[in-house]
Amino acid sequence: MARLPPLNALRAFEAAARHHGFVGASEELNVTRGAISRHVKLLEDHLGVQLFERLAQGVRLTPAGTAFLPFVSEAFGMIRRAAEEISADANELRVVCPPGTSIRWLLPKLEDFRDAYPEFSVRLTTDFYPDSGFDPINADVGFSISNLPNRSQDLEVQTLFPILLTPACTPDYRLRKSLTSPEALAGCNLLHETRSHSDWRTWVDAFQPVGVDPNVGQEFPNIDIATKAAVMGVGVAMADLVLCREELQSGTLVAPFPDMVCKSPDGGICVLAGRHKWYSPKVEAFRSWAYEIAEADRSAVEEFVHG
Repeated sequence: MARLPPLNALRAFEAAARHHGFVGASEELNVTRGAISRHVKLLEDHLGVQLFERLAQGVRLTPAGTAFLPFVSEAFGMIRRAAEEISADANELRVVCPPGTSIRWLLPKLEDFRDAYPEFSVRLTTDFYPDSGFDPINADVGFSISNLPNRSQDLEVQTLFPILLTPACTPDYRLRKSLTSPEALAGCNLLHETRSHSDWRTWVDAFQPVGVDPNVGQEFPNIDIATKAAVMGVGVAMADLVLCREELQSGTLVAPFPDMVCKSPDGGICVLAGRHKWYSPKVEAFRSWAYEIAEADRSAVEEFVHG
């Protein structure tokens, strides 16, 4: 197998061919004209053919040089494009996050990350993977639930805050429905964030309010829409203390039974990434930032639960 020509000699040849002379090549590569000449001679000796005709006014490609040039140019072009792609990938952070968590937690905070880490370009996809929670091929870091069963062992997971649930409605709705006891929920329109009604099932199983059927009510595609329906006075949503924190703190929504808070079997909201990327600069920066930002949410949950 023939040895590859010296890289510096190839660079000198390609630059000299583009500039139609050694002077322009020497300026581009920041070396002397003599160095360009020596590199080209080295390449010619390696190939056993003459690549340039030396003329009084400069140099001109020989037929062999003309035939060789496109291959060298394409090779350097491929290297250049690959380097650009790798560099862009190192600086682009692909984040995938379910719509509800995106709208109610990540998006309002994401500009803070961009300000703190301007070297990274964030590309957010509001999607989710119900089976695995995350696809490390299509994204660098994702958001999911911490207790997803059968998750790949190749993923690292860091919980940001727990999922704690309690019913919530507008003050007016609470007054109209006389929500003085959990049993009064039997006469309310229950708002569900999933078709499985898992939010209400969890709470009803935890507190066993007489007559409250988690199978009834209206279904919505995510927690954001279910919460907005509650704000409109449509019914009672099962509020996540973190994701519904703004409405609960402002009083737009109230928790009729603030002492009746239960943990979700989903565990918490977490960030996750492939193990091979977990300590990469962009993923480590993002997950460290997310955990630090979530401290305020963890504290708010503790204050709500313990008063």
